[in-house]
Amino acid sequence: MYHTILFDLDGTLTDPKEGITKCVQYSLKHFDIEEEDLDQLEHFIGPPLMEQFMECYGFDQRTAELAVEKYRERYSKIGILENQIYPGIKKLLEELKYAGKVISLASSKPTVYCKEIVERFGIADYFQVIVGSELDGRRTNKAEVIEEALNCLQIKEEEKYNVIMVGDRSHDIIGAKKNGLTTIGVKIGYAKEGELEEAGADYIVESIDKLHELLFKIMK
Repeated sequence: MYHTILFDLDGTLTDPKEGITKCVQYSLKHFDIEEEDLDQLEHFIGPPLMEQFMECYGFDQRTAELAVEKYRERYSKIGILENQIYPGIKKLLEELKYAGKVISLASSKPTVYCKEIVERFGIADYFQVIVGSELDGRRTNKAEVIEEALNCLQIKEEEKYNVIMVGDRSHDIIGAKKNGLTTIGVKIGYAKEGELEEAGADYIVESIDKLHELLFKIMK
């Protein structure tokens, strides 16, 4: 029986599109790159920011670091507020907690921002641990984030079969698989067509209602 569920944040519990894409847009303008279509910046939702700036715009490490600094310049004051919790998430977390499950957060977003977001939406108390990356660039890889969450929860190697990771992007699935966890991919977020399947998600659901149904089915 599964007793622990790790949740990703962006695209899984909340819809952060407006805040993230506008902050990426703000950052790119610093480098004289104009991107008016926010839909074209959705790929920044989920993966580590530096990785995306380097991969998508050919930035070297120092330039990518500066891009992240510019991003956070807006995000820390404005972008963090441009976020919405998905309908049904609070009820799902409440019912999981009532069922005696251990719920934790594992996100590539810096921990300080994760905590501020879940507190603002009134769901912080549902999480036993909240683990993200560090502002100085440490622990941005999703496998490392998940590993740290498992360490904080004192999950032993032989207990990992009891842990589920829920996320909306391939790096959530791949990071969880590297840690030996069962995975659920949710299509409410920003995965490309076939992304979750290619990453090897054990289960894939189309909605919060379907996620609720699946979790309580496989936890019996």
